[in-house]
Amino acid sequence: MDLEAFLRHEEEVKQKLKRKNRPVVVMTNIIVLVFLGLFSHIIYFMVHDSKKVIANANNKRQDYYNEDIVRGNIESSDGKILAQTLTDDNGNEKRDYPYGDVFAHVVGYNEYGRSGIELTYNFDLYTSNVDIISKLKQDFKKEKNPGDTVVTTLNADLQQTAYDALGNANGAVVIIEPSTGRILAMVSKPSFDPNDIENVWEYIHTEEGQESTIMLNRATDGLYAPGSTFKIVTALEYIRENPDYRKYEYDCEGDTILHGVEISCAGNRTHGTLDLAESVAYSCNTSFATIGTGLDREKYRKTADELLFNSELPYDGEYKKSTFEINGSSDPSEIPQTAIGQGNTSITPLHNALIMCAIANGGRVKKPYIVKSIKNSNGAIVKEYKSKGSVTVMTEREADILSDMLKGVCEYGTASSYFAETEYTVAGKTGTAEFDNNGNCNSWFVGYSNVDNPDIVVSVIVEDYTSNQLSGSSVAKEIFDEYYKNR
Repeated sequence: MDLEAFLRHEEEVKQKLKRKNRPVVVMTNIIVLVFLGLFSHIIYFMVHDSKKVIANANNKRQDYYNEDIVRGNIESSDGKILAQTLTDDNGNEKRDYPYGDVFAHVVGYNEYGRSGIELTYNFDLYTSNVDIISKLKQDFKKEKNPGDTVVTTLNADLQQTAYDALGNANGAVVIIEPSTGRILAMVSKPSFDPNDIENVWEYIHTEEGQESTIMLNRATDGLYAPGSTFKIVTALEYIRENPDYRKYEYDCEGDTILHGVEISCAGNRTHGTLDLAESVAYSCNTSFATIGTGLDREKYRKTADELLFNSELPYDGEYKKSTFEINGSSDPSEIPQTAIGQGNTSITPLHNALIMCAIANGGRVKKPYIVKSIKNSNGAIVKEYKSKGSVTVMTEREADILSDMLKGVCEYGTASSYFAETEYTVAGKTGTAEFDNNGNCNSWFVGYSNVDNPDIVVSVIVEDYTSNQLSGSSVAKEIFDEYYKNR
């Protein structure tokens, strides 16, 4: 066999082997790809989903953690215990909530399912990060290891003040530090006592209990007509469409008819000649309804969407989406009511707080958060949290313009009787929103204090204020007063 024939023979052998091994190579590649996919899924689960699965109230594996670990505490940022596990002489454990119904919705409960922080941070509460020596000591004594403590951003004094300020009224309060995104208080009424969750659970399954909606966290899940607080959105859109907005002038006669819709100012008040800032300060309905009818509806919708209507909020907890239904094809008759915060628009107290945070923070919403850190039973910090970035919803210039207008609300406008002479400055917006055809209204106030260097944003909704004579502004003032009392 000459060299050329030999080489040709070798090549034929190689090709035969290649054809013979091709199925093996293909199968090997498939196995490798399947393995890599499975491995990637496991890694993703461990990083993103494992805590959610463990936190799920239906996960029976939680019983395993309960056998070895005493569920950890939940604390306020000022060191007050909000939830703890008490053990009697017989070793029986009971979850205890020292503040009862004050923190019920935000902290949650741990029986008959879970809610609030008890649910979201269930994994951490059933994790024990004590050192190995301490664990060995507990094991030797056949005692459970202590679970980690969840330290919240909540301020116990502000939470109590907000809860008390609402009195017997139903409603909600959200307090946020706009520069950091820390949630300092979140109150919802009516409330319930998580220490008595068994009886609460029985009650909510009665007809009366279902109507009471005591389990609803109105701060995050309560959808309300925004009333005149929505004039912030209408004013912003007018400013965007009209660079010469300072030349705006309107003569208020107390009522008007626009596209067949009658619009009246509160108390049939006649405001006279107003510019845009005065229209905001005095909350002139006829002025804003007129403004609304002149806006580009598509751009109006775009601005509302940018302010997080019909959108996901930058918040990790549970909440309801706010709604704004106007678009380019909307009937003109829908605009007058929408422009003053009535119609089909709805918003949660949390969302209203975030809009105000944007104005207070130069157009940016710092992502709000409610847990500050996780620490072990020895007090050592295991994990720290802070805001995960921000969302820009308006320009800094737009925020400054709105801030000046909202300051006028509190200096000479509808909230001046509460804030004109306080030692601290406030920028905010009042709102009354009808919820039936009998003239009954909810009362809003949303605003922030220390206008030049904002400290806190307060969002308040008081349901049916006409029957209890409690306004959003009066509740907010009690909160601001408490905040600055020792400062």
